[in-house]
Amino acid sequence: MAVDVVAIGASWGGLHAVARVLESLPADFGAAVVVAQHRRADAPASHLERLLDARCAMPVDEAEDKQALDPATVLIAPADYHLLVERGSVALSVDAPQHHSRPSIDVLLSSAADAYGDRACGVVLTGANADGAEGLARIARRRGVAIVQDPASAERSEMPAAALAATPDARVLALADIGPLLVDLVGDRSEAQP
Repeated sequence: MAVDVVAIGASWGGLHAVARVLESLPADFGAAVVVAQHRRADAPASHLERLLDARCAMPVDEAEDKQALDPATVLIAPADYHLLVERGSVALSVDAPQHHSRPSIDVLLSSAADAYGDRACGVVLTGANADGAEGLARIARRRGVAIVQDPASAERSEMPAAALAATPDARVLALADIGPLLVDLVGDRSEAQP
């Protein structure tokens, strides 16, 4: 199964978890990566971007509205904006928070499922609420790839446990194994276009 976009969601403990996944991906990773990390609405612009960029071989940018969605790039949801995946680009929204969160992981994963169907991969990492469970289930219903961090290895288990309850057939992996699986799923597709 070819994957064109990888959508990652994380909350409490997410900076370490997201960085651990991203540092496992090569500079020529053949899919686009989009990330929704819960953070305060007044979080400094580009702070998360700089921290992740230092650990990732691919360029990491805060997403801009209507920005192209390209392979071998990582786009991060800005603080206080939902990040939505469209076919070939992303969009930003200030719609109401979901699960008290903006950016919402459910919004990101659901939009990736709608835009890419079976060519989307959703990853739910550590967190302390149920955000992401509905979006991951939507990816699975569209025959995309659903991945959940093993709740036992998460800093906070509530979010991966909720995702697993919503998508019992999701692949459950220790944090260190998620990046290598993504590399296998995408394969050598440096010419791929989402």
